[in-house]
Amino acid sequence: MAERALTIWFTGLSGAGKSTLARGLSRHLTKLGCGHEVLDGDELRRTLCQDLGFSKEDRDENVRRIAQAANELNRKGITAIVAAISPYREARARAREQCDQFVEVFVDCELEALIQRDPKGLYRRALAGEIQKFSGVSDPYEAPEKPDIYINSATQTEEESLALLIAKLVL
Repeated sequence: MAERALTIWFTGLSGAGKSTLARGLSRHLTKLGCGHEVLDGDELRRTLCQDLGFSKEDRDENVRRIAQAANELNRKGITAIVAAISPYREARARAREQCDQFVEVFVDCELEALIQRDPKGLYRRALAGEIQKFSGVSDPYEAPEKPDIYINSATQTEEESLALLIAKLVL
């Protein structure tokens, strides 16, 4: 792992495995004694970003706030591990500009697999029209064109994904 503080930004659709991989990476960094914090999009929606909705403007502001928090952690020498859908490329590009050492990790998973997994029942509700502006169903998700790290959680196990991630982060 690099000596400098990074922002490791997991992006992908709901249920793809962003938070799972962020927690796995956190466990690994803890074993190495590397200072880090996990910024989970779901948790931040309940706290720092509780005033935001799901319009494009609010989603962009959500990403901006998370990137600002990550940058503040980085300035203190703490690696920020971000797990947030962050559906728009432009907002992720601005987040990259805000953070000095930014690693974009795209956790990809086909929509059909996500619908089958659906541990929170969100896809079922979104497909039934009960949830509006749901990324990948009734609202766009713009996949990264050139992520720094690509993980396909439909074809890779959590262990395989973590091993790939850790190997790519070692300089």
